[in-house]
Amino acid sequence: MSAWLTVVGLGEDGPDGLGAAARAALDGAAVLFGGRRHLDLVPARPGQERVAWPSPFERAVELVLARRGQPVCVLASGDPMFYGVGATLARAVGADEMRVLPAPSSLSLAAARLGWPLQEVTVVSVTGRPLELVHPHLVPGARLLVLSADGGTPAQLAALLAGRGFGASRLTLFEHLGGPRERRVEASAAGWGDAPAADLNLMAVECRADAGAVPLSRLAGLPDDAYQSDGQLTKRDIRAVTLARLAPLPGELLWDVGGGSGSIGIEWMRAHPSCRAIAVESDSGRQQTILVNAAALGVPGLRLVAGAAPEALAGLEPPDAIFIGGGLTVPGVVEACWAALKPGGRLAANAVTLQTELAVAGWRERLGGSLTRLSVAQAGPLGRFDVWRTALPVTLWVADKPRQA
Repeated sequence: MSAWLTVVGLGEDGPDGLGAAARAALDGAAVLFGGRRHLDLVPARPGQERVAWPSPFERAVELVLARRGQPVCVLASGDPMFYGVGATLARAVGADEMRVLPAPSSLSLAAARLGWPLQEVTVVSVTGRPLELVHPHLVPGARLLVLSADGGTPAQLAALLAGRGFGASRLTLFEHLGGPRERRVEASAAGWGDAPAADLNLMAVECRADAGAVPLSRLAGLPDDAYQSDGQLTKRDIRAVTLARLAPLPGELLWDVGGGSGSIGIEWMRAHPSCRAIAVESDSGRQQTILVNAAALGVPGLRLVAGAAPEALAGLEPPDAIFIGGGLTVPGVVEACWAALKPGGRLAANAVTLQTELAVAGWRERLGGSLTRLSVAQAGPLGRFDVWRTALPVTLWVADKPRQA
């Protein structure tokens, strides 16, 4: 099938900034789709139907597909394939049916204004997403371009930075980039204030840490005090080893069974923006703690399942890896986890008590894998001297599920 659908990237300068191919697509379209702001930028054409996106947006693709075979043009902001409607449509329309004519994105325009090499910049979209996604990227010297949700985002972002010890960061607000109403405002995060911005805006951040701030690494093994906890927390050194054995890869899903404070699932997701995790926890207080920790550490997308294993595991998406932090001696938990684990997946469990050690030793006999005894000692004071204080040893069982032939 030849391309019946054209997605045109439009800048704030409207049709004046379009090339010949984009203008021809606009002129030849029987139906023109777009947001109200975009449609208002384009002069009406006799006989052309104009359709504004519905609210909620979920029905938009359905409306476009209903016109399949007609010459259809969709208006989008800047580059439609970067957090845009073009990417959404591409999941439903074949590449041979659709052509995309991008304009410079707001990111390209901002980088050009700032003199920042775009490949050295981290882009974070909080359009329809939690602002807490910024947290993992707060590193001294980092440069961020943040796609705002609305006019309140700049003040909220400044408050988040200041609260995290990055109040010295330099912020630049860009409004209506590329159009006649373009405006630029600069200030530190600490001195930003709460004045609203135009809804169409982008924020540039030069990350600078305040004195005494402790930036958090993306590697596993965050400090224990980075978490709220009632004591049910896999400690830092054990956590780092456990996650190394779980070996998160981009796009993979983890089940954190017996989530506790959520640390394993949280650090799994921090390993890569596309990593996902489901924390299963039966205690209501710990459920809230998991959600608080996930937001504070930049992975608000962590999914919480309230309930006890194995019953709470029924119907969940099959995982690539599983960590069992609680319930090793509960009948059916290991069996349910192993059955749900994808072929080639990894299962890890930590045992502290004699009973759980006996359990994992038995499971190793049945399913294979390795047992590793971990013992960690920290130096601490004893009078005028220091001594080693050894934490309870932990036995780590790791098993790989065979791949199907």
